[in-house]
Amino acid sequence: MSTTSTIIGQPAPDFELPGSEGKCVKLSDYRGSRVLLYFYPKDLTSSCSTQACDFRDKHTEFEDLNTVILGISPDPLKQHDKFIAKYGLPFQLLSDEEHQVAETYGVWQQKQMYGKQYMGIVRSTFLIDENGILVHEWRGLRVKGHIDAALAYIQDMA
Repeated sequence: MSTTSTIIGQPAPDFELPGSEGKCVKLSDYRGSRVLLYFYPKDLTSSCSTQACDFRDKHTEFEDLNTVILGISPDPLKQHDKFIAKYGLPFQLLSDEEHQVAETYGVWQQKQMYGKQYMGIVRSTFLIDENGILVHEWRGLRVKGHIDAALAYIQDMA
């Protein structure tokens, strides 16, 4: 079972993962901007597509608040490319195939579907401020209303 090393008010764990724009992405590359880091289970599935499209539809509003959106799943970059192309996603998706970052953030957990247990990502979002400090987290969330809630939270900070 994974353990989390994320604590509100402390530096968010840095990482480096391959990104959909063809280069490795480090969380620390975004110092000076807020980062909305969201973990999702799988590209091209119903709930994950809805979530990505909701982020896409509010992308400009997040940008106006100096907030970068980064999505992370265990899918390979080729799958991310299909997902981005199908839905016109304007933000990067990062590939965490070995789920090391998901484990660090405590979102790689045992799940159950149709009576079978398996390990996977528990849908979660983390807000990291301009200095790399974790300021808020939404764990085990439902897609409906989440993006609006995250946007409202950031607007209240501004």
